[in-house]
Amino acid sequence: KVGGFDLCAMCGAFLGAAAERLPVVIDGFIAAVAAVCAARLCPAAADYMIPSHASSEPGFRLAMEALGLRPYLLLDMRLGEGSGCPLAFQQAAIDDGYLTDIRRGDAFSVTQEDVC
Repeated sequence: KVGGFDLCAMCGAFLGAAAERLPVVIDGFIAAVAAVCAARLCPAAADYMIPSHASSEPGFRLAMEALGLRPYLLLDMRLGEGSGCPLAFQQAAIDDGYLTDIRRGDAFSVTQEDVC
Protein backbone atom coordinates (compact mmCIF):
# COMPACT_ATOMS: atom_id res chain seq x y z
CA LYS A 1 0.00 0.00 0.00
CA VAL A 2 2.91 2.38 0.49
CA GLY A 3 5.62 1.28 -1.94
CA GLY A 4 6.85 -1.24 -4.42
CA PHE A 5 9.50 -3.89 -4.58
CA ASP A 6 12.05 -1.26 -5.61
CA LEU A 7 11.77 0.31 -2.14
CA CYS A 8 12.05 -3.12 -0.51
CA ALA A 9 15.17 -3.93 -2.51
CA MET A 10 16.84 -0.61 -1.72
CA CYS A 11 15.91 -0.91 1.95
CA GLY A 12 17.54 -4.35 1.97
CA ALA A 13 20.63 -2.93 0.26
CA PHE A 14 20.95 -0.27 2.96
CA LEU A 15 20.55 -2.87 5.70
CA GLY A 16 23.01 -5.24 4.02
CA ALA A 17 25.60 -2.51 3.65
CA ALA A 18 25.27 -1.62 7.32
CA ALA A 19 25.55 -5.28 8.33
CA GLU A 20 28.84 -5.45 6.42
CA ARG A 21 29.93 -2.04 7.77
CA LEU A 22 30.07 -0.59 4.26
CA PRO A 23 29.16 3.00 3.44
CA VAL A 24 26.26 3.38 1.03
CA VAL A 25 25.13 6.46 -0.91
CA ILE A 26 21.59 7.80 -0.76
CA ASP A 27 21.07 9.20 -4.24
CA GLY A 28 17.66 10.78 -4.78
CA PHE A 29 14.24 10.89 -3.21
CA ILE A 30 13.18 7.27 -3.66
CA ALA A 31 16.50 6.07 -2.24
CA ALA A 32 15.97 8.43 0.71
CA VAL A 33 12.57 6.88 1.41
CA ALA A 34 14.15 3.41 1.35
CA ALA A 35 16.91 4.66 3.65
CA VAL A 36 14.34 5.90 6.16
CA CYS A 37 12.66 2.48 6.09
CA ALA A 38 16.02 0.79 6.73
CA ALA A 39 16.84 3.16 9.58
CA ARG A 40 13.46 2.54 11.19
CA LEU A 41 14.15 -1.21 11.07
CA CYS A 42 17.72 -0.77 12.32
CA PRO A 43 18.63 2.73 13.55
CA ALA A 44 22.37 1.96 13.42
CA ALA A 45 22.09 1.54 9.63
CA ALA A 46 21.94 5.34 9.27
CA ASP A 47 25.56 5.49 10.46
CA TYR A 48 26.62 4.00 7.10
CA MET A 49 24.47 6.24 4.88
CA ILE A 50 25.84 9.16 2.88
CA PRO A 51 23.32 11.40 1.09
CA SER A 52 24.91 12.61 -2.15
CA HIS A 53 22.72 15.53 -3.18
CA ALA A 54 19.66 17.40 -1.96
CA SER A 55 16.76 16.43 -4.17
CA SER A 56 14.28 19.21 -4.82
CA GLU A 57 11.42 16.80 -4.04
CA PRO A 58 9.59 18.18 -0.97
CA GLY A 59 9.71 14.86 0.89
CA PHE A 60 13.48 14.61 0.58
CA ARG A 61 14.04 17.22 3.29
CA LEU A 62 11.70 15.30 5.60
CA ALA A 63 13.60 12.08 4.92
CA MET A 64 16.92 13.74 5.72
CA GLU A 65 15.49 15.17 8.94
CA ALA A 66 14.24 11.70 9.90
CA LEU A 67 17.73 10.30 9.30
CA GLY A 68 19.56 13.23 10.90
CA LEU A 69 21.71 13.58 7.75
CA ARG A 70 22.66 16.40 5.39
CA PRO A 71 23.61 15.90 1.75
CA TYR A 72 26.93 17.37 0.72
CA LEU A 73 25.87 18.55 -2.76
CA LEU A 74 23.27 21.29 -3.03
CA LEU A 75 22.68 21.52 -6.78
CA ASP A 76 18.88 21.83 -6.90
CA MET A 77 18.74 18.76 -9.17
CA ARG A 78 15.60 16.93 -10.13
CA LEU A 79 17.12 14.46 -12.56
CA GLY A 80 16.10 11.10 -11.17
CA GLU A 81 17.88 8.47 -9.15
CA GLY A 82 21.58 7.96 -9.55
CA SER A 83 22.44 11.44 -10.77
CA GLY A 84 24.28 12.71 -7.68
CA CYS A 85 26.65 9.82 -7.02
CA PRO A 86 28.71 10.16 -10.22
CA LEU A 87 29.15 13.87 -9.47
CA ALA A 88 30.35 13.18 -5.97
CA PHE A 89 32.55 10.13 -6.48
CA GLN A 90 34.93 9.80 -9.40
CA GLN A 91 34.87 6.00 -9.01
CA ALA A 92 31.13 6.07 -9.74
CA ALA A 93 31.54 8.00 -12.98
CA ILE A 94 29.53 6.75 -15.91
CA ASP A 95 31.68 5.15 -18.61
CA ASP A 96 29.98 5.87 -21.91
CA GLY A 97 32.88 4.78 -24.10
CA TYR A 98 30.72 2.07 -25.62
CA LEU A 99 28.68 4.82 -27.31
CA THR A 100 31.59 6.08 -29.44
CA ASP A 101 30.66 4.01 -32.50
CA ILE A 102 26.99 4.84 -32.14
CA ARG A 103 27.71 8.56 -32.06
CA ARG A 104 29.64 8.42 -35.35
CA GLY A 105 27.47 9.29 -38.31
CA ASP A 106 23.87 8.19 -38.53
CA ALA A 107 23.61 5.05 -36.44
CA PHE A 108 19.83 5.12 -36.15
CA SER A 109 18.62 5.01 -39.76
CA VAL A 110 17.85 1.67 -41.37
CA THR A 111 18.61 1.26 -45.06
CA GLN A 112 17.38 -1.36 -47.53
CA GLU A 113 20.80 -3.06 -47.32
CA ASP A 114 20.45 -3.40 -43.53
CA VAL A 115 17.12 -5.18 -43.91
CA CYS A 116 18.03 -7.59 -46.75
